[in-house]
Amino acid sequence: MIEVEVEKRLGSFELAARFAAPDAGVTALFGRSGAGKTSIVNMPAGLLRPDRGRISVGGETLFSSADGVDLPPERRRLGYIFQEGRLFPHYSVRGNLTYGAGRHDPAIGFDAVVALLGLGALLERRPGDLSGGEKQRVAIGRALLASPRLLLMDEPLASLDAPRKGEILPFIERLRDELRIPIFYVSHAMEEIVRLADTLVLLSDGKVAAVGTVEELTSRLDLRPLTGRYEAGAVIRATVAGHDVTYGLTELSFPGGRLRVSHLALPLGTPVRVRIRARDVALATTRPTGISIRNVVAARVVEIAPDQGPLVDIRLDIGRPEQPVALWARITKRAARELNLAVGGEVFALLKTVALDRSSLGRYDPAAGAFGDDEAG
Repeated sequence: MIEVEVEKRLGSFELAARFAAPDAGVTALFGRSGAGKTSIVNMPAGLLRPDRGRISVGGETLFSSADGVDLPPERRRLGYIFQEGRLFPHYSVRGNLTYGAGRHDPAIGFDAVVALLGLGALLERRPGDLSGGEKQRVAIGRALLASPRLLLMDEPLASLDAPRKGEILPFIERLRDELRIPIFYVSHAMEEIVRLADTLVLLSDGKVAAVGTVEELTSRLDLRPLTGRYEAGAVIRATVAGHDVTYGLTELSFPGGRLRVSHLALPLGTPVRVRIRARDVALATTRPTGISIRNVVAARVVEIAPDQGPLVDIRLDIGRPEQPVALWARITKRAARELNLAVGGEVFALLKTVALDRSSLGRYDPAAGAFGDDEAG
């Protein structure tokens, strides 16, 4: 278990955060710019000293104001990956990697790190000859060879363009799934959180607003201002139930029904997680016929948001009584009135197959207890 309970005053900004994270998988720190995400990850690393509080990793106290404990950064055995690689320009990739070797026997050796991150062809090159994505892979490798018991990633994809982000994400998933090193992952991109994270810590104005699973927190109406209204949606756990090779589709089974998505190269029975944005859901009071939308599921209205403006968010339950499954729909207020929608009412939710694209899908690795994306899909 990783425990963080810290207080810090930074000018007029007051940070007071308390949360616990599991010692495996990815814990995401999510919030708007200025919420305190980077300040929080800097404290376990020893780069920022709390005014008060306690930080422990795996039962060892790294900092305690009450007990006078404040381990120097080099004794904390934490790896840090910044927004930029921060590599030594006069060292080769090999030199940068070996520079990070710690006193402890690494959980993964040099050759294994090179193979894991696909660095074999880069070892003799200098950082100036690397792409942004390649530099980040080297930075990750350097951190791993320091034998960390916790990896801290402060928006490691923020400085990369979309293709380079797509290059790095699978490597981060492999870290999580194959090495079982816990990761604190700072981001303000919900699509990264859905793809990578197990536990979500929502931050606002230096405080922890909520801690829980991605599925739980993204389905809460009261947290919508923090999770983001435009990108708001639900995260649903499902299982690969079939493949339609002719039309390039995969069928996912969830408590309450099935969904068709673009083909996933995954075996039958593989657990997955899919994110469905509220703006991609339409509603009907009767089951429609003669339409191109392939995903039509029965739903019950659970909550109607008291939003101002022309649009309204509606929380639905598309599961079974013993296994509720949350789904959000965003429609106009006029449509809600004309459909006479009310809490408890029965409707049908319509989801376009094309709206459930690969970027919204995460694969669950049972051995690792974590979710990731299907690279081959």
